[in-house]
Amino acid sequence: MDLIEENIAHNISEIKNDIKNHSIYPDKVKLIAVTKYVGLDTMKEVLKAGTNVFGENRVQLIKDKHDSFIADGINNIEWHFIGNLQKNKVKYIADFITMIHSVNKLSLAQEIDKRAAQNNRTIDVLLEINVAGEESKEGYQYDELLKDIPQLLELKNINIIGLMTMAPNSSDETLVRDVFIKLRAIKEDFNKKYFHGKLTELSMGMTNDYKIALEEGATIIRVGRKIYN
Repeated sequence: MDLIEENIAHNISEIKNDIKNHSIYPDKVKLIAVTKYVGLDTMKEVLKAGTNVFGENRVQLIKDKHDSFIADGINNIEWHFIGNLQKNKVKYIADFITMIHSVNKLSLAQEIDKRAAQNNRTIDVLLEINVAGEESKEGYQYDELLKDIPQLLELKNINIIGLMTMAPNSSDETLVRDVFIKLRAIKEDFNKKYFHGKLTELSMGMTNDYKIALEEGATIIRVGRKIYN
């Protein structure tokens, strides 16, 4: 095992231990490997280490990577798009991606819905809400999301399964924890008003202190640099 393999194995083991020790519902946690900083060979090493869900920041490269995995007999990969999505790239979504982490605007959600319909499938969506200031500036503003929810709920081919936010990169534990407490409160409010209790997933974005999110009940974890340091 070379140094890269050792680092990957060590960091994934560390994260899994954190999930086991800190998560309220450890069996519900998905470990998502973000591929923005690594190449194809390293991705395959991550897969060998036991992680089978990948994020991808460059959607136009997904098909080539997907085909490479298939050629190696690996056919159980879930591709999760984590970057800023352009409309002309949505066609890849319907073919290769099962979950969109961030739907920032109603028009984008409508485009994803249309593409999903064309491919006769449903796409699961996490809505990113800006409850952490500049750290999640790409996400929905809360008031904007409230305005858009009725139209989002009319879309037949996307399934809104949860909310996420980007935690602030801060050493202030109280500040970081408050972000997830606020997100949970919004989730519970949305469940009462719109989702009949079905909005069950609470997700976090990349942060230096994901342990706090686990302690606050996060059920889907998106990790990035932590794996590849």
